[in-house]
Amino acid sequence: MSRTSGGVFDIPAKEEQIRKLEAESGRSDFWNDQAEAQKKMRELDSLKSTVELWNGLGKEIEDALEMLELVSEEGDESALSDLEAEVEDLERRLADHEFQLALSGKHDKDDAILAIHAGAGGTEAQDWASMLLRMYLRWAEKHGYKADIVDHLDGEEAGIKRAVVEVRGPWAYGYLKSERGVHRLVRLSPFDAAHRRHTSFALVEVMPLIEDDIEVNIDPKDLKIDVYRSAGAGGQNVQKNATAVRITHLPTGIVVTCQNERSQLQNKETALKILRGKLYNIELQKLEEQKAKLKGKHVDAGWGNQIRSYVLHPYHMVKDLRTGYETGNTDAVLDGEIDDFIKAWLESQVGEEE
Repeated sequence: MSRTSGGVFDIPAKEEQIRKLEAESGRSDFWNDQAEAQKKMRELDSLKSTVELWNGLGKEIEDALEMLELVSEEGDESALSDLEAEVEDLERRLADHEFQLALSGKHDKDDAILAIHAGAGGTEAQDWASMLLRMYLRWAEKHGYKADIVDHLDGEEAGIKRAVVEVRGPWAYGYLKSERGVHRLVRLSPFDAAHRRHTSFALVEVMPLIEDDIEVNIDPKDLKIDVYRSAGAGGQNVQKNATAVRITHLPTGIVVTCQNERSQLQNKETALKILRGKLYNIELQKLEEQKAKLKGKHVDAGWGNQIRSYVLHPYHMVKDLRTGYETGNTDAVLDGEIDDFIKAWLESQVGEEE
């Protein structure tokens, strides 16, 4: 495998960056600026992981090629079959890692905050929002990610009005950012006595989980913080103490809430993380709109940005309206099998970012 293919695959360039950062970290004044030092150490760890991964894969490929030559000469059919299976596994892992390296956004490697909001339509939309929540929780589970529901509001009869989930794992934000937008469901309603076909909508927001980032400055004077009792299904109070937190960002009017942690302090810290992510998304959206104007493109925002349709009647089809990718296996998709949709969108973005 070539070590000099350039760009994200240029391993010698990454090894040179490692040497420079290691030399820098050895200076006596390196830790004078703690925040900057920690940032560089995280960069160093990331570079080392990438180089070790690719060098390891390269060694495995070289060994497999040598073994293939040896087995071919000996004519051992059994060994050849085993080797073919090993090569297939290497090809799959190589494709996965190449795809990860293609993610070049600043926060693509970070954890993510996923928020789901039921659209208009009452119980129908709230049930659809809960179906989406299950889909993303199953997706996270399949990838070995840790997913914690940090805020939710149940529907009156079924489903949820909203839910906010922290998804922690490598590339969580890089993958999930493809899910931002409006998701549309068409089905025969289980809540309609006449069993008529209904269309429901839900909005999915995805933000990077920014623990503490200098690019998002929040002035405490701009915050209105309220505390209240956590509520269960149907709005019933489930705690005697006021531990739930609602933060209003006065300049933008953004409101975030968190009620699932045990203490008021934990809920406040989580709510601030969500707020930082939302403010980052606002700046990111402004940048995308500016780029779109320069390229002569029209960009719909918020509820107007429908990205995917899930049709369960009169036929079965899930189709991404941005890429055209579709599948008839709706059960698998709703059970968390959404990687093909994610990859199709990310691949469509290659060359879009500047």
